[in-house]
Amino acid sequence: MNSILDLLPAEAMVIRDGQAIKMPTTELVVGDIVQISIGNKVPADLRLLSTSGDIRFDRSVLTGEPDEIEGAVNCTNESFLESRNIALMGTLVTNGNGTGVVVLTGGKSVMGRIAKATTAIEAKPTLIQQEISRFIKIIVFLTVCLALLILLSWAGWVRIKHPGYMSVVAMLNNVMGCIVAFIPEGMPIGVALTLMMVANRMKAANILPKGLATVETLGCVNVLCSDKTGTLTENKMVVSSTSFVDKQYSVEDTLDIMARPGAPEIFSEFYKAALLCNDSVFDPASMDLPVGQREIHGNATDAAVFRFAETAKSGDVLRDSNPRAFQIPFNSKNKWMLTMHSSNNGDQNTDVKNPEYVVYVKGAPDVLLPNCSTYFSAETNKVQPLDEKSKELFSALQDRLARKAERVIILCRRLYTPNEVLGSNYFGDEIVRECIQDLTIIGVFGIMDPPRAETANTVECCRRAGIRFFMVTGDFGTTAVAIARQVGIITGDTEPHLYEDIVKVRNSKITRDLVKIDDQPKKRFWKRKANVGNLPLDAFQGSLVLDGTGLSKLTAEDWDIVCSYREIVFARTTPEQKLRIVNELKDRENVVAVTGDGVNDAPALRAAHVGIAVVSGSDVAIEAADLVLLDKFDSIVDAIRLGRVVFQNLQKMISYLLPAGSWSEIWPVLLNVFVGVPLPLSSFLMIIICVFTDVFSSMALIMEQEEFDLLSLPPRNHKRDHLINFKIYAQSYLF
Repeated sequence: MNSILDLLPAEAMVIRDGQAIKMPTTELVVGDIVQISIGNKVPADLRLLSTSGDIRFDRSVLTGEPDEIEGAVNCTNESFLESRNIALMGTLVTNGNGTGVVVLTGGKSVMGRIAKATTAIEAKPTLIQQEISRFIKIIVFLTVCLALLILLSWAGWVRIKHPGYMSVVAMLNNVMGCIVAFIPEGMPIGVALTLMMVANRMKAANILPKGLATVETLGCVNVLCSDKTGTLTENKMVVSSTSFVDKQYSVEDTLDIMARPGAPEIFSEFYKAALLCNDSVFDPASMDLPVGQREIHGNATDAAVFRFAETAKSGDVLRDSNPRAFQIPFNSKNKWMLTMHSSNNGDQNTDVKNPEYVVYVKGAPDVLLPNCSTYFSAETNKVQPLDEKSKELFSALQDRLARKAERVIILCRRLYTPNEVLGSNYFGDEIVRECIQDLTIIGVFGIMDPPRAETANTVECCRRAGIRFFMVTGDFGTTAVAIARQVGIITGDTEPHLYEDIVKVRNSKITRDLVKIDDQPKKRFWKRKANVGNLPLDAFQGSLVLDGTGLSKLTAEDWDIVCSYREIVFARTTPEQKLRIVNELKDRENVVAVTGDGVNDAPALRAAHVGIAVVSGSDVAIEAADLVLLDKFDSIVDAIRLGRVVFQNLQKMISYLLPAGSWSEIWPVLLNVFVGVPLPLSSFLMIIICVFTDVFSSMALIMEQEEFDLLSLPPRNHKRDHLINFKIYAQSYLF
């Protein structure tokens, strides 16, 4: 809760009695009028009443997505979280300013509900704690039974037939010896040492377990739900493709050509437009670092294009020789940005009445393409008319980039001589009216948040280990599916099923009366209630994509079908829906691990059997998680492997301690009672042997490495494969 409170501003600018005053955010009430501006954190959930037209919000703290959200006065969506006329508490104003009325505060706000959902989840015993509790119950039952056997044998036989053989004190001593012999006193120490040893090995693999009891649970995980942004991806927008209307180049080739002296004009203009039509700047404190590692001030799209251009060569000389004379910033209405520069390298005479300027425009192709009449041809390095054939080429290019979840940005230019004088009242109106006409297309950027280099291998390793790997993200379905295909979460070329397909399955006669009889990943079958045969679930083993709207409509029967899919992408989900996904999977006897890095992931992280946060995530996510990945995402594979190792080592250690400390001690007690053989050890010496001698000997088993590739085996079934089974009991007490 304290980590969430740290995300909120201390004060807010409120209008009361017609005066703008600063007051603590804790004193805000519903109906207050609040002013927000660039750099402010929103103090409560507000409904925007007025804006500057270019206001934008960074909602990544809530949604986990880096894209800035444009504000608006009118409602744009029925969903409170999706509508752009709502400013959510804790989000950052990255551009513009506005005024809003408080509609929700404190625990009733979206941020407050996340905090409540996180703190309301009660901690439950881990799987290893449940196994130890089960073992204790069995041992106590056997101990009580044997103690009663000794007591009844003494009372009904020994005391009557041999009255002078065993006194009451001797009998109680034998009962106590039975209890000491049956209970492996060294086991708690051995379990703690085993978990501690594996935890140290995890730390060496850059995995930080926050509790020893969670370590073993990883070996049982059969479903892993991962957030996308910042977990599977780098959480940094980059230029992933560069194209021209009639030719596509790789990013590396484009950078190489732009960096050469005397580059073709199309590449020179591409570089100029990317650098000059851009509001991003490097953080001065990071200028000593390589370009790829420097911090950039600016929105995500501008930052990606700016880093791309600066990677080719420094733009200081170009910016100095092409000063910006006028600009129109990007806004949600226009969906483009315009900058105007001197067309003769800054040597123009300011006394000239109507100088010529070069205008660069950057924005969405759907908006700018209708205003373009020509394009730079990469084939001829000349300006060509934008005819129907070239429009078809551009449309095909746009579709190709969109299928790869790349955000398409088009760069255009034109030369323009204004009629109005620069700085006059009507100059800006003329530029808006005239300069977004007869544009020449220079090139196209494809921008995306790329997957981490290790993500695809991690997904493959998890799948080989029998773990279903699901994506749960707040991003749009198209983007989520494209990333899922890149990293291997969705395989195959067929289109994934949607909510409508779930409805068809639910309504179909063949599945309406199906009952699940086996939930094992490789042995899952459904059976009709009428017992008329079995139906393999091959029909449901494809891929499935569900968005937040579809999730909210699912029935309990639908969830049975959803949870049977091998490949699932949950898109556009809210924190409450992420929590529900985890609970529905748990209700169907799955052992669920969740990875995430944002505040929106905290409830799901807390509810999962194992919550896994990345070290670069928010303090809230790290606090809610059970494990923290300190380095790369593929560390999770090592964590799963070590989770399986610890279970094997625990079994080996207990298999040694039970016969060493119990079998060898219980038989002397029984021989003393029924045969009369004197006790060789007192109860105290038995405890000493169990706690010290046996535990030190078991250290060799505790530190053992895996004997074979544990990741080639399916996860342990925690309902069937117990830590102490009949074989171990039989070996310990009968042989």
